[in-house]
Amino acid sequence: MKFGSVPLAQAEGAILAHSLRVQNHKIAKGTTLTAADLARLDLAGFEEVTVARLEPGDIHENDAALTLAKILVPDPQAQRIRLSGAGAGRVNLIAETSGIVQLDPKRLQVVNDVDPMISIATVPEWHRVDADGMIATIKIISYAVPNTALEKAGAGAGGALSVRAPVYSSATLIETRVIADIPSDKGRAAIAGRLHRMGLDLTPRVVVPHKEADLNQAISAATGDLVLILTGSATSDPMDVAPQALRQAGGELIRFGMPVDPGNLLFLGALGDRPVIGLPGCARSPALNGADWILERVICGIEVTSRDIAALGVGGLLKEIPTRPMLRRSGT
Repeated sequence: MKFGSVPLAQAEGAILAHSLRVQNHKIAKGTTLTAADLARLDLAGFEEVTVARLEPGDIHENDAALTLAKILVPDPQAQRIRLSGAGAGRVNLIAETSGIVQLDPKRLQVVNDVDPMISIATVPEWHRVDADGMIATIKIISYAVPNTALEKAGAGAGGALSVRAPVYSSATLIETRVIADIPSDKGRAAIAGRLHRMGLDLTPRVVVPHKEADLNQAISAATGDLVLILTGSATSDPMDVAPQALRQAGGELIRFGMPVDPGNLLFLGALGDRPVIGLPGCARSPALNGADWILERVICGIEVTSRDIAALGVGGLLKEIPTRPMLRRSGT
């Protein structure tokens, strides 16, 4: 592509690089100049204009953006992604359903490495998205790019991003109490909100004493597709009440503790093929915490290992929740 100023006589069919206003008429940048456009410019006293002129082998910005989008999303139904129309060298990728976004960062980086004029920007990996939410935007920065560069950028990038939809429809939340009073509805309401935005319903409320035997029975009797436990007293050890109750119910503990704050005291386990998540106290707040990252992946059928949780530490220092009983304190 050639870019620069040319006499009006040579500008027909070229792409205008900068918007121009002629009397009450605006010729927008990106316009393919016609004889009528050039006549207006001539009458207004222009002698030359800055334009982009495609050469053989170049592909226009809109065509390039749409071509790359179709390479990245070869199966929109399976990937649960919808493509917007192309305009100003841009195509947006839109989630067809709620869920989380699964990316292949290495393959997507290749797209951006080939030519600075070819770009894709995405939400972070495992980002929760609502239906009709934008998950990525493809932008061709110049007015055209070589087709060879576009083919190289797209090579191997097919299917490098997708939306993983929820695979469960219900959850049982078991709350424990250390005194006779029933816990506040605040925690249940916050968790119900998290589940609702992912399309899950809560089964009827379950509140039991904070004792291994009672919690064991509640876990065994849970009817939801996944089991959530919110204890009246924080879990502070892998042998504490809630992890032990899970073991006694025939389940297994995958990991206790995560390097995300707020959210350190989460535990993850399983009862047969049902996931079990021991929620930290900060889950009583609707504010983002480490439990959200685990809950969202589990809901969408992503296997979460102890190593996966360990990897969350980089970027795991989240915004403080003011209502926490013990706030973080800066060193002195």
